[in-house]
Amino acid sequence: MDAQIINPFLEAAINVLKTMAMIDPKAGKPYLKKESKASGEVSGIIGITGDAQGSMSISFDKGCICAVVTNLFGSEVTDITEEVKDAVGEMTNMICGDARRRLEAAGISLQAGTPTVVAGHEHSISHIHTGPCLAMPFETPNGNFTVEVAFND
Repeated sequence: MDAQIINPFLEAAINVLKTMAMIDPKAGKPYLKKESKASGEVSGIIGITGDAQGSMSISFDKGCICAVVTNLFGSEVTDITEEVKDAVGEMTNMICGDARRRLEAAGISLQAGTPTVVAGHEHSISHIHTGPCLAMPFETPNGNFTVEVAFND
């Protein structure tokens, strides 16, 4: 697990939520994720290729994503709708893009696929990788989200 590759994804998640949704997330304690059950009620996942192969996901609990999308749209959102799922896909894309720009500056070239969004109580996320999957939980005033990053050894 290479911190040089993983940290830009975590920094990008903080940056995107701060700049796009005016939410200042606080990082929790990272852990190695062993199971596929998602930590939230709606998740975006994106495949990554190039100098490293793996995937990144972000899972939001309902309160958190409703606050994020309320701030993005400027009108109150109280449920996980198709528009909220679209916003999760776009947030996933923006976080991955921000991380890829950061890594490009360090000489690491990555390409990303199209995000997939999954929603529902106790849904699962499958990262296709041969290395460990790092999960970083974040707290916000309205709920939590978790960023997962998994790359091949």
